[in-house]
Amino acid sequence: MIKNSHSRILLFLRYLTLMLITTNLVHAQQYPFINQQASVLHLSKDSSAFMNFYKKIDELKTGHRNKVSIVHFGGSHIQAGFWTEVLMDGFQKMGNFKGGGTFIFPFKIVKTNNPSFFKSFTTGQWIRKRNALSKEMCDNLGMAGIAGITNDSENTFGFKLLPNNHHQTFNSLRVYHNFNPSFEFSITEQVGLHFTRKDDKAKSYTEFIFESYIDSINFKLIKKDTLIRDFMLRGFSIENSNPGFYYASIGVNGASTSSYLKCQEFVNELSGLPPDLVIFSLGVNDTHAPNFSKQQFIANYDSLITLVKLASPNCVFLFTTVTDNYMTRKASNKRPIKAQEAMFELMEKHHAAVYDLYEVMGGYKSISKWYKAGIAAKDKVHFNGKGYTLLANLMFDAIYKSYQYNTKIK
Repeated sequence: MIKNSHSRILLFLRYLTLMLITTNLVHAQQYPFINQQASVLHLSKDSSAFMNFYKKIDELKTGHRNKVSIVHFGGSHIQAGFWTEVLMDGFQKMGNFKGGGTFIFPFKIVKTNNPSFFKSFTTGQWIRKRNALSKEMCDNLGMAGIAGITNDSENTFGFKLLPNNHHQTFNSLRVYHNFNPSFEFSITEQVGLHFTRKDDKAKSYTEFIFESYIDSINFKLIKKDTLIRDFMLRGFSIENSNPGFYYASIGVNGASTSSYLKCQEFVNELSGLPPDLVIFSLGVNDTHAPNFSKQQFIANYDSLITLVKLASPNCVFLFTTVTDNYMTRKASNKRPIKAQEAMFELMEKHHAAVYDLYEVMGGYKSISKWYKAGIAAKDKVHFNGKGYTLLANLMFDAIYKSYQYNTKIK
């Protein structure tokens, strides 16, 4: 009886997801320049690694696993949050999950754009450091590729989750930071908030386990002396111990494939998750570089994959091809065609998958059609919220259909 009930629930959830897919495809039909036939997930000839990833999703849905971890790296397309929030929602809806977790960087406190599903705040002053610009680069950046530096004598900072469909509460939290003995770092006193604390200097984080589920946190930082100058904050990893997907959206404005290779704490921090799937959406900024070459593009991705494998040996990879873009508002860019070729070569080399965004958009010069239709920005590089949401829905539909085709759970 219980087994039959569980099967009916899975069938109902599958029905809801398929209805969502149908709705998304109807929306895409409003734009005839979108190549919906190209909206499929391409798998390498040896797809056994991806089948193992699908098996993990099956195990999560049947209660034999508590979490599946996905990390999505990119540049400004990802930092904006529109694209990845749709994917977060889609994965969680596969089983009506409420658990799992996500990664948060408080972009607002370093004066850059913040995703909409949380807000961050501070009473102090922070200096932004990131992997995309040499003048903002510093030692010991982590997997987020961005950090905030402060030397305030006293500072409070934190974040609050806003209403959303994917991650609303958490009961554990890792704060990635440098362990500077010149600063005293703690949670501000809150009535009824009970927790345990563990400082793990080797892994560069402080972990807090809470007795109840919360949706916000506030920290206090007090400078005790001046022996070591700065406190560095590299982000928060939040988790909800209920079953679900952990989906870390990690994007830095201006980042290219070489940017994350500069982050010294990348492997150390990523190994603490570790990811079952890494999605790479890097390449727009590579194709804007005057010395862009397909060979170097592949070499950079090879190096990134090597680092990820050090952190998570059984991880699988999904590449999204570079979106069509203009070098300037009037000069179209042909280099994404070479980047597209590179990603299909990488797919076979690393037994990965590709979602061909370039082809789905409509190919060369298609971004101008997206702009004229009101779903891309004036710079003909970025999209607006509606455009990102449309692309993300098409991408998730392709992932879900591939999963459904290859899963034993019907």
